[in-house]
Amino acid sequence: MIPLDSNAPDFSLPDQDGEMRSLQDFRGKNIVLYFYPKDDTPGCTKEACNFRDSYHELQKKDVVILGVSKDTIASHKKFAEKYKLTFPLLSNPEKNIIKEYGAWGPKKFMGREFDGTLRISYLIDKKGIVIKSYPKVNPLLHAEEIIKDVESL
Repeated sequence: MIPLDSNAPDFSLPDQDGEMRSLQDFRGKNIVLYFYPKDDTPGCTKEACNFRDSYHELQKKDVVILGVSKDTIASHKKFAEKYKLTFPLLSNPEKNIIKEYGAWGPKKFMGREFDGTLRISYLIDKKGIVIKSYPKVNPLLHAEEIIKDVESL
């Protein structure tokens, strides 16, 4: 995990349209950087749709949403189009940014243990400082939780 009150590590990753996106591109806005395991799976779809449905409310509060997974650009494009997602999904198949942000680690699924992308989010302020981390995310309530946190800034 990235320590609170530290600079969020910058990166440059392609989004679902192949456009390179950097954290610096969004300086001056609050950023929700969320890591998720896999496109078009039940929990990840719920989380993405929760952000989509809260997008206008988040925009009013000067919040940008950036999703990151190890899926390909093509997978992100299909996922974004299928669910009409209105924010960038960043592709990191090398997992270097996922690991740098502490979002790679041991998981359990159906009694099997393996390493994978953890569902972790960060709230980054307008100056690029990590002001909150969310190591335990409820995909159905996450956007609401972030809206409350931004309102308390």
